[in-house]
Order: sequence, then structure tokens, then C-alpha cells
Amino acid sequence: MEAEKERFPRLRQVLLLFVMLSRTWAEQKAYTVAEEMESGSFVANLAKDLGLGVRELSWREAQVIFNNNKKHFQLNLHTGDLQVNERLDREELCGSTEPCVLHFQVLLKEPLEVYRFKLLVSDINDNSPVFPEAEMILKIMENTPPGTGFPLKNAQDLDVGVNNIQNYTIYPSSHFHVLTHNGGEGRKYPELVLDKALDREEQTELRLTLRAVDGGDPPRSGTALVLIDILDINDNAPEFAQPLYQVQISENSPLESVVATVSARDLDTGINGKILYSFFYIDEEISKTFALNELTGEIKLIRKLDFEKIESYKVDIKASDGIGLSGKCTVLIQVVDINDNAPELTIVSVLDPIPENSPETTVALFSIQDPDSGENGKMICSIRHDVPFMLEPSVENFYRLVTQGALDRELTAEYNITITVTDLGTPRLKTEQNITVLVSDVNDNAPAFTQTSYTLFVRENNSPALHIGTISATDRDSGTNAQVTYSLLPPQDPHLPLASLVSINSDNGHLYALRALDFEALQAFEFPVGATDRGSPALSSEALVRVVVVDANDNSPFVLYPLQNGSAPCTELVPRAAEAGYLVTKVVAVDGDSGQNAWLSYQLLKATEPGLFSVWAHNGEVRTARLLSERDAAKHRLLVLVKDNGEPPLSASVTLHVLLVDGFSQPYLLLPEAAAEQAQADSLTVYLVIALASVSSLFLFSVLLFVAVRLCRRDRAASAGRCSVPEGHFAGHLVDVSGTGTLSQSYQYEVCLKGDQGTSELKFLKSVTPNHHGAMNEVEEKSNFVNGFGFNLKSFDFSEHSG
Repeated sequence: MEAEKERFPRLRQVLLLFVMLSRTWAEQKAYTVAEEMESGSFVANLAKDLGLGVRELSWREAQVIFNNNKKHFQLNLHTGDLQVNERLDREELCGSTEPCVLHFQVLLKEPLEVYRFKLLVSDINDNSPVFPEAEMILKIMENTPPGTGFPLKNAQDLDVGVNNIQNYTIYPSSHFHVLTHNGGEGRKYPELVLDKALDREEQTELRLTLRAVDGGDPPRSGTALVLIDILDINDNAPEFAQPLYQVQISENSPLESVVATVSARDLDTGINGKILYSFFYIDEEISKTFALNELTGEIKLIRKLDFEKIESYKVDIKASDGIGLSGKCTVLIQVVDINDNAPELTIVSVLDPIPENSPETTVALFSIQDPDSGENGKMICSIRHDVPFMLEPSVENFYRLVTQGALDRELTAEYNITITVTDLGTPRLKTEQNITVLVSDVNDNAPAFTQTSYTLFVRENNSPALHIGTISATDRDSGTNAQVTYSLLPPQDPHLPLASLVSINSDNGHLYALRALDFEALQAFEFPVGATDRGSPALSSEALVRVVVVDANDNSPFVLYPLQNGSAPCTELVPRAAEAGYLVTKVVAVDGDSGQNAWLSYQLLKATEPGLFSVWAHNGEVRTARLLSERDAAKHRLLVLVKDNGEPPLSASVTLHVLLVDGFSQPYLLLPEAAAEQAQADSLTVYLVIALASVSSLFLFSVLLFVAVRLCRRDRAASAGRCSVPEGHFAGHLVDVSGTGTLSQSYQYEVCLKGDQGTSELKFLKSVTPNHHGAMNEVEEKSNFVNGFGFNLKSFDFSEHSG
């Protein structure tokens, strides 16, 4: 509610500003006040004249501004009365100027309005006439005819109008009377007129009292003594070459400059023709400013001129001869203005700071003035063009500094604006005023991540609460608008248990793994994160975080074939006729790790007969190293080591049983122990008959078996090598490693043993069980490497090729 109240006046200021600019009075309102009024005296009720209530006058912070920056009056905001602030001396304010007018303005804020007023200071009769000299001496020839006039020095009265000098009188008046002449500009001059002839022999001098009376109520007066010396005859008075001299002098003229030279001549000779020049009437200003050479009539400047104070001077010069006759002339001195005053700039009000999203706003109000005249007093107001502000004229000599539109604190948070006021004089003078404008922040920028996506690498089997990385976002705003908090957002995969995997520090964006990760169970996952500022309203942004689990060598190789499940060992049959390089079998192993941790190598650790068999290191193929002989034992046991390439390496071993046979037609399923027992029985004569019968039976059985095998081979050749697949599933424990994450599903493989023309072939065909979710169907370059969470083997071919 308070914020609404604060914005309302500002809104009114903006809306009513143009109304104020277009509002004018038909004429300025004028008030009259007598000089010498006591401080606090009532002048007028401004609230009533402006049509405003007293509360509105106070609320809008009304103030009175005079052009001379003096506070002659004060405005009572409680009553709306304009009151005298200090005693006014009309003579000090205006001198002899009549009428005495003071101009002032009344400034109202919110909305901004300026009213212009005139104040007439009326004169009271508070000054008496004063003669420049207490005694005036006149020398009058005795033969002066009656009716001759003698100009006298006039008195000076600082009052004006009717309070100024109105007439002069003289007493005693036996020989003279006084005429009062209007000399223009409100001055009245006395002239002494001779009424009857003088007789020097009768009276050598006369002492008269000259009295000057003003028109005040009651009237004031001043006197001077007029001493008249009666002289002998001098019938020629000095005469000036011209009665009026008009000269101009620049206000910056140096001292001792010659202003003018007056000249008079007298037709008399001798002492009656010797001329002396003097000021006929001189006031204080003239005596302090000019000096007159009494012999040459040269007028010199003895004090600096100031056009702004006095624009012209009127100087009366008297030329007197040696006997006392005189003549008078007037010198009008016009002061020429030069551009010696720089413009003045007064800041009235400044708005600070400015919200960055504000539309056009009045930043400052100021007034300008130049006391010079003409072109020297004309002014141009300007600011730099590279700032988003402009100047708009208000009422007379008032300007507003206004923004051109909404500002952007993120581009510029502070403006230093220089207002320049230049006059049009020669040379041009200027005044500069600096205004600092601060731009306050609003929440108009969302946090921005340093990267659109982050990839973090975590080695599996990490410790819980491990710091795995940091995300960072910045906000171009300031203060609370730039304070960023971080959070985890719901992942795209609804089945990903993100809350149990990672956590984030909302203050600094640190990410932590909540539990140990398992590469074989989860290789990578991704989730969005959010950054939100604390502005109002809050703004936010998102980034994607991808966590890649780096594999560690934590899985030993697992042998798929031959199975090592504790059941009866698998025996490989090798014909004694096999050549060197004959493929006996192939050890198939996989590793649940990835990369070099799953690169497997095979090594023959132990053999019953070293040098008879060899194992290929890269594919696990077991082959004969040389030709077999009759002396080679029939039964062989091989120990093969399977090792990965991890650091440190892990390994597994597998035991192979190899049986050398003469051919696949003999009862190759008979174990060597049974054959040894039979050989022992044959050696016994008591069993000779039984042995012969057995041999005959065995021969017959062999013939039948040979025929059956031949028929079977034909059928298999006809079926193009197809193998029958046994019904049902293999036991799950054959290929499932529980708890390690190496194999997540149970698989079964088609195995076919095929014999044709001395060549045995053992094939692992494709998986019978379909590939489940999470199993990777990728076969690496090497046949013994399977990567992923499950094993999906393609066909492995173990072949022996003759020749």
C-alpha cells in the first residue's frame, strides 16, 4: 500500500507534466508591498490565488524562487501566506528605478508546475533631501540685470515619485527667488533668479539658505548655504563647444582610459578668460568612477565599469572663468556590454536512483540565466549525445533532464551527465554542471550456466558422498536478484533413481555421489539441473548434467567354455593322425569390465606333456604344436590361464582334458581307466575265454556302430550341417554370476558336434534367449571380448581343417 502511495505522485508528475508546460496565465500576478516592512509581515495568500488547498501546497513542496537567488520572502506552508523574510530597502534593490519590480516564481512538485509573479516594492518617505555640498559659492557681477538666473546644485533624495524633491525655496528673499526646473529622469534643479540689481558698494556678499522639500507625508527637507560674492563686471561667460556630449566606453576598458574631453571658450581675456572645469553635479557613483582634469576638461576612468550594474552615466560639467562666470554641458556616457559573465545553472531537483525498467522519466529540473545583454545573454543548453538522456525546455529558462526510454543497469549502472550552458557572445562563455544518475536494478536477467551441458566422470566403486563435480551459473543482476540457488530437476527417465544417486549443494552447485556406482550396472545417466535467482519474480534456467561411470578392473574373466561347474570334466578328442596346428578346442571367456580391463589373453600354464599343445594368446584356441606319435600318452591334462589387461590384472584358470584316439570309430567314450582294467584282465589267463568273447562282441558292436555313424553323417550332410537343439533350458548357474553384476541374465547356447571326413567342428551358435533390456549386443574386435552388462555371444567356430 505504501509503495502504491509513493508511485502515485510520480505517475501524476509524468501525466500532468505536459499540462503544466501548456498552462500559462494571461498575465503575471502582481503583488505590492511597502519597503521597510517587518520580517514576517503578510503579503498575500498564495494558496488562495493559486486555487490550491493548504495541504496540497505542503504536499507538493511549494517553494519561492527569486531570480537573484535571494530569499526576500518566505512561504508559510501551514497557512499558504507569502510573508516578508527580511526588511526590504527599495533604494538598495532598485536605486532610482521606478517602478521597483522583483520577479519570482512559485515551484510546485509532483506534478511539476511553475507560476510567475511580480512584486512591486512601493516607496515610503524614509530619506530626506541632501545637498552634495553644505555651502555653495556664487560670484555675481554687480551689473547683472534683474531676471538673470544662476543654476544651483540640486539636492539628492533617494526616494522616488512623490517622495522625491518637489520644490526649492530660499530665504531671505530680498534680492533673489528660486525657480524649480524639471531636468528629466525625475530630477528637479533649482535656479536662483535675481529680482533687483546688486550694488557691491552697498553689500559685498549675501548669505542665503537654500531649502529642498520632498512631497512625502509628512514632508522632509534639506538645506544648504548659498554664499554670493558680488564681483566687478565680467560680461562674457564661458561657452562649451557643444551642450551635449555622447560617448560609449566598453565595460572592460582599462583604468586611466580617457572617456571624453570637453572644451569651452571665453571671449574675455586675462583672468576673466581663464577657464577651469569642474563637475557641476556629482554623486557618489560618478565621483568614484570618473576623474575630471580641471585644466584640460579630460574625463578619465578610475574604477572598473560593470554594465550589469550601471548601463549609463550622465555627467554635468561646468566651465568657470576667472571672475566667476560659468557655462554648463552634459556628457552622456554609455557603457558597452561585453561577454564577461558566464551563464549560471541552478539545479532545482534531482531524482535518484532510477529503476532500469522505467519509461521516460524526469531526472532533474534546473534553471539557467546570464546577466549579460543582447547576444551575450542568449544561451544554449546541451548534453553529450552518447547518453540515453535528452533536455526538454520547460517554462522560461527552465529545463528538464529526461530519459529517452528504459535503461539497462547491466550495461551501465551509473551515468555522469555533464550539462553545458553556452552563451552566444564573443568569445563564447560556458558553464558545466555534472549530475550523477544511479540506475537501480530490477530482476530482468535469468541465471546463465557457464556451460549448456556438463559431463562428469566418476570411477566406479567410489566412496559415498564423493564430490564429483561442480556446476556454475551467473546472474547479471545485482543484490538479491543475482543470488543463485541450485536444484536437481526430474530426469527424463522416470525409472532413474536420481534422488539416491546424486545430491547438489544449493548454494555453490557442488554435486555429490550418494552411493557407490557400478559400471556394470549403470554406465551413464543424465539429469537436468536448475539455477534460480532470488528476485521477485524469480527467474531460472536449466542445464544438462551427464555422469559417466568410469570402469574399474573389478571383474575377473569368466570362462564360458569349457564349463567349470564341478561336474564331470569335459574331454576333448584328438585323433592321433592330427597334424601340427590341429584345433583341439577353444577356450571362451568374457569379462564384465570394459575397455582394456576386458582385453583377455590366454596362456598355457601346465600340461601333462609340454610342447605337445599350444594356446593362442589372443583367441584362446588350443592347437597341437606337433605331429602326434604312438608314444604320446592317451590322456592329457592342460591348465589354461585367462588374464585381463586391467591394473592390477585379474585372471581365471580352466582345466582341459584331452584324449588321444586312433579314430572316432572306436568307443572313444571309454575312459582310459576302464581300458587299463581291461588290459589287466586280458593278461589273466583265467579270463581268456571271456576276453575272446568280449572282443568278438566288441567287434560286432563296432561294426554296427560304424554303420550307424555313417548313416548319421549322411543325414547330417543332407541337412546342410543343421544341429539339433536340445529341449528346455540349461541350468541357470552355468552362465549366471550372481551378485557381481557381470551377467544380469541367464543364457543358453546351441552346441553342435559335427564330424565329417576327419574334421571335427564345435560351434557356439547365437543365444536362444532373446536380448533383454540392459544387455549390450556388441561384439568387440577380438572374439574373446564381450562388453556390457550381459553376454550375447555370436557364433564361435572351433574347426580343425586337415592339411
